[in-house]
Order: sequence, then structure tokens, then C-alpha cells
Amino acid sequence: MNNTAGKSAKFSLDLFRLDGRVALVTGAGVGLGRVFACTLATAGAKVVCADIDFATAQETVRQITAAGGLALALQVDVANEDAVANMVADTSAHFGALDILVNNAGIATPPLRVHEMPVADWDRLHRVNTRGVFLCTRAALPFMLPRKKGVVINIASIAGLGGVSPKTPAVAVNYSSSKAAVIGFTRQAAAEYGRDGIRFNAIAPGWHLGTQLGREAAPPSEQAIQAFAAALNEATPMGRTGDPEELAGLLLYLASDASSFVTGQVIAHDGGWTAW
Repeated sequence: MNNTAGKSAKFSLDLFRLDGRVALVTGAGVGLGRVFACTLATAGAKVVCADIDFATAQETVRQITAAGGLALALQVDVANEDAVANMVADTSAHFGALDILVNNAGIATPPLRVHEMPVADWDRLHRVNTRGVFLCTRAALPFMLPRKKGVVINIASIAGLGGVSPKTPAVAVNYSSSKAAVIGFTRQAAAEYGRDGIRFNAIAPGWHLGTQLGREAAPPSEQAIQAFAAALNEATPMGRTGDPEELAGLLLYLASDASSFVTGQVIAHDGGWTAW
């Protein structure tokens, strides 16, 4: 017997529209977060752009409003419980709801091996990358549960799916373990809240140049940058790295009704990196 309860009568591109919905993106001031915020706004959502750097969040809002969208900038430290609670409450107070949460905020520390890593680097990174996802999701759920509808998209990484060779020294064990935790969190939350109409999925980006994750490392020489890019291209089946803008379509799919029966999934966006 076929269960047709969740089926729509006919496919339409309108399934990708987000008109009337409210989205909250953390780490929206730069890199992937800015791409995500602008993408959701382009699809019709009202977007809250949250970042610890308020000036960059305001710049993302400026870009959205210049294109005719609606957006609000908020400053938040996603590892601070009170700040996160205020962020979600302000989102609901300003736009009247919260439909979509994108847990994008994250940091990376210098790529040291396990025996070289200061405990402070381990704790500081997990405070943002792991605790931050938990706090933001925990604060958002009470606003989604009464409506029996919501979408949470967590930004993981291919580094959370498997080890990264030291020959590409841009990932450390604290970062990889935090993204593996995000993947586990996504799957468990999907199992817990599926019957509440709230979907959880994760995107695991591969190498997308132009983000700000490497900002804490010492600036490499131009020769080192070229050598690193060449190594990444060689190790990727598609022979190149990704552009942050290429993630827009996947994010929109997961945020919209086009993916209404998709939950608990981790989708790698990596040019085939994990296919080897």
C-alpha cells in the first residue's frame, strides 16, 4: 500500500520558494554564511543575519536590502547561552516566527597534530562549533514545535566524514571531531523530531576557497597557496576546488518544501573528494 499523505499533487518550482518564512543564519557576516543568508533572501525569506562581528552582519543585511529583501542584523556569540536565547527571541519578536535555522557559525584553529595541540585550542573550538550548534538548536525548537514545522540545516564538513591527510595541512583534530559531532547531532535530532514536523539535515562542504576558516593560521606565502591549491585540485575527482556560491542550490533545496521528505541526511558537496 502506498502512503500518499505527504505527497503534493504536482511538482512546481514554487516548492523552492520561501516567501513568508523567517530564516536565521549564524556566522552570516562572511564566507559561506553570507552566501546562505543572501540565498534564502533571494528565495523570499526574511533573514536574520547573526554574527559575533556585528559590522559584517550589517554588511550582509545591506546587500540583502539593496536587492529588495528583508533582513535584520544581530550580534551573537553562539557559545553564550543567554546571547543565543536573546537572538532567537529577537528573531521571533521582529519577524513573528522562526521557520529555518542554519547553524553555520564555526572556527578553525592552527592545524597542529594531536600531541602538539594546546588544550585551550581544543576547548575554544568545541565551544563554538559543537556547543554553539546545540545552544542555537535548543533555543530555536520551542519556537518551531507549536507550529509542527521547521527546518534546521547544520554545516558540517568532509573532515567530519573521514580523516584528512597531513599532506593537506589545513584541518586539525579538534575541527574534524567537532564536525563529526555535528553530523551525529543532526541524525539524532532528526530521529527525535521527525514526528513534530521538524527536519534536520547537514551539509558537508569540501574544499571551498574564499571562506574565513583559515584566518587564525599564519598567512602563507603565495607559493605555498599555489602549491596547496594544486594539491587539492589533484586530489579532487572534478579537478578543482569549489566556490562558496555553488552551495546555494543545495542549501535552498534543504530549506524548502522541495526536500519535504528529507531528514537526517548528510550531503557532501565536495567535487567527489569522498568518492575516492
